[in-house]
Amino acid sequence: MFKKILIANRGEIACRVIKSARKMGIATVAVYSDAARNALHVKMADEAVHIGPAPANQSYIVIDRIMEAVRQTGAEAVHPGYGFLSENRKFAAALEAEGVVFIGPPSGAIEAMGDKITSKKIAQEAGVSTVPGYMGIIEDAEEAVKISQQVGYPVMIKASAGGGGKGMRIAWNDAEAREGFQSSKNEAAASFGDDRIFIEKFVTQPRHIEIQVLADTLGNTVYLHERECSIQRRNQKVIEEAPSPFLDAETRRAMGEQACALARAVGYASAGTVEFIVDGARNFYFLEMNTRLQVEHPVTELITGIDIVEQMIRVAAGKPLPFKQSDLKINGWAMESRLYAEDPYRGFLPSIGRLTRYRPPVEGETIGGGIVRNDTGVYEGGEISMYYDPMIAKLCTWAPTRDAAIEEMRLALDTFEVEGIGHNLPFVGAVMDHPRFVSGDISTAFIAEEYPDGFLGATLVPVLTRRIAAATAAMNRVAEIRRTRISGTLGNHERLVGDDWVVTLQGSEYTTRIDADREGSTVGFADGGALRVTSDWVPGQPLARLMVDGVPLVLKVGKIPSGFRIRARGADLKVHVRTPRQAELAKLMPEKLPPDTSRFLLCPMPGLIVNIAVNEGQEVQEGQALATVEAMKMENILRAERKGVVKKISAKAGSSLKVDDIIMEFE
Repeated sequence: MFKKILIANRGEIACRVIKSARKMGIATVAVYSDAARNALHVKMADEAVHIGPAPANQSYIVIDRIMEAVRQTGAEAVHPGYGFLSENRKFAAALEAEGVVFIGPPSGAIEAMGDKITSKKIAQEAGVSTVPGYMGIIEDAEEAVKISQQVGYPVMIKASAGGGGKGMRIAWNDAEAREGFQSSKNEAAASFGDDRIFIEKFVTQPRHIEIQVLADTLGNTVYLHERECSIQRRNQKVIEEAPSPFLDAETRRAMGEQACALARAVGYASAGTVEFIVDGARNFYFLEMNTRLQVEHPVTELITGIDIVEQMIRVAAGKPLPFKQSDLKINGWAMESRLYAEDPYRGFLPSIGRLTRYRPPVEGETIGGGIVRNDTGVYEGGEISMYYDPMIAKLCTWAPTRDAAIEEMRLALDTFEVEGIGHNLPFVGAVMDHPRFVSGDISTAFIAEEYPDGFLGATLVPVLTRRIAAATAAMNRVAEIRRTRISGTLGNHERLVGDDWVVTLQGSEYTTRIDADREGSTVGFADGGALRVTSDWVPGQPLARLMVDGVPLVLKVGKIPSGFRIRARGADLKVHVRTPRQAELAKLMPEKLPPDTSRFLLCPMPGLIVNIAVNEGQEVQEGQALATVEAMKMENILRAERKGVVKKISAKAGSSLKVDDIIMEFE
């Protein structure tokens, strides 16, 4: 077995590999750029080597810099993680020439399957059903339009070396094909150093289901069942689960066997993933094969008990797989929510900054008897950089059933504290409560269909708002009692805490009466119902863990005048708890309106202006491209919301802007 391995990556996946290596007694080497000197993976590794400036194309994807780190540390093997050089045949070949083991598949398999154009041709030759498309290299935007017309809209424009949603666009007409081709090409060049593009038919209402395969160098190949990855936004996975709620045993077996056959056809060894799109009749079509460790591998580990990273290391060392296909059963259900540094209230645009608070739920067993796991690469006080992928953690839960795994995830998400940056915890929390998701009736179009106007916050069902009303009424009583005990107050005056309170939240008003005792409070409502609330929460704590009628409820708590800011299940609520007289007077108060910014194009995120597409004095039409902003390796095109005339342009190409900086003004 290896004594020392180098991880040619950063962030949570580098930390994940270090954990398995440490468990196996293997020393680890981290590599870091200027932006990651104080990163968690650097702190966790036994050694760390600086490899260059912050941009990935000057550090993490420069083969010579990684090779120099290997020579400097004497590492015997290299694990590439995912992204960066993980599917780069030249990198694997360079390691082989140096006598260093690549913890991944042979370079020939990377070349055959890692390239999406080549892999499709091999799949077709092997008799695998594939999606119609054009597999050749596309030279320019006009050729992309011509091919798109031949294939038939809608089409998917994809980077041949792509992954993680980078270099990928859906086009529904000629204009979108032309524009999408150039953006995909630019993103592919920046992220992978390879700007080749291909086009395929976009299958509407599909499910994205993938098969995890493992193969050793001795000819043994198995599949570790499937993962459902249909909850995607901009072609990037957000929530994954294993197994799929859609597949039956027959389809699962057929997909698994086909995935293994494809792996054998290219002499595959190590962990890999064969991705399929599946229609409503359970017809499945080969999409691509990722010749690396997938981001979402933890859910497979949770339902199989297999440490996939450990098996990758063992296979690279020439060891056989310690199990057969018949040994691999599905145990329970697992969910994964990706925590992204992006603001769901601003169209999910990237967010950067310092994590002023980062408190994930405690890993291990939970109240419901399930398991919580959090794979992360950050820590409280650390900084989220603009140079890399916005994913900062993967929160996973396991339980015996799908419903129980979802409930565990709800509680875990409500427990997860993140402050200082925009993040998507409210959004994934809302999805966990969405009736379509709970029923398993999903497709890759789920987010586009259910949130067509973006995410504006969750609207909680009355049963839940009633529980929150009871909880906050009880919490307010605790806070009021504490305020009566403040020293130094005027004499001859005693502040009494009443029993009657009016709670308002989400447009509803609850008249309550509190009957308190040493163990908790019974909160009665005007309709005669009552809820029992118990908790050890005290004022000042940002997280309240309560039991409401014996059912767990977790609330993120902030103080506002006459109440609380409560965040739970994807909702961000102002909850006011007032005396009956205060509630009566509050209804007479005027509402403060936000400032009018409709005449300005504001930068929606910290980023770099790639180009300004209009000039001062120019008339623009609704939907017309105005500017392109790049952040976290993604290009974002800002469009006109309505017809108008550009009065003044305040930014130029190359400008670095903050959130809400003015890009241009309209007449």
